[in-house]
Amino acid sequence: MLKIEHLTKIYGDKKAVDDLNIHINPGEIYGFIGHNGAGKTTTLKSVVGILKFDEGEIYVDGVSIKNDPVAVKKKIAYIPDNPDLYDFMTGIKYLNFVADIYGVSAEDRTNLIEKYADIFGLTADLGASISSYSHGMKQKLAIISAFIHSPKLIIMDEPFVGLDPKAAHSLKEMMRQVCSNGGAIFFSTHVLEVAEKLCDKVAIIKQGKLIKSGTMEEVKGDESLEAVFLEMEE
Repeated sequence: MLKIEHLTKIYGDKKAVDDLNIHINPGEIYGFIGHNGAGKTTTLKSVVGILKFDEGEIYVDGVSIKNDPVAVKKKIAYIPDNPDLYDFMTGIKYLNFVADIYGVSAEDRTNLIEKYADIFGLTADLGASISSYSHGMKQKLAIISAFIHSPKLIIMDEPFVGLDPKAAHSLKEMMRQVCSNGGAIFFSTHVLEVAEKLCDKVAIIKQGKLIKSGTMEEVKGDESLEAVFLEMEE
């Protein structure tokens, strides 16, 4: 579903991402962890076509982000760590705007918006301006907008930040459903307990380099993910 091959991104004389290789198969929830500045967000933005990179290739469902970025973007959804939404729109107008871009039918969008807005408790607020939303509400709206066009791959940067426990639980269930339908999830997180319980595979990045990756059992062995991560950060 996602192949990151020899990805390198350079800022000045610093390699923010250094020869990174990650392969994610359909049906997998893949966690991406590392300290602040390790290269996680740079990697995710490269995958979704926001950042150009210096070396390597990225394929989504067999399509190169370099050669056909529009085709790739039709297959994916991206939830940044700080959703930058159109504050002048109402919630429902924003969701319909996204649905229009991805060609979601009127019937499908109505059903999906109703379903997800109810899950996240946003139904009563969809008619309000996004400028009046709290950070948590904006995060929920961004999540709904990502899921309503049924992408094959969802990329998320710290998706649980700002979510209340009920919303976080709902998001985990939605992530599992995407994967059970043959999609895949690639997300960064600092919440290691969540990654350990939720992820099929995990990659640890440090100073732009991949330190360890594989199934959760391969990466952590008999230790906790937190213990392994802290050992590698020493």
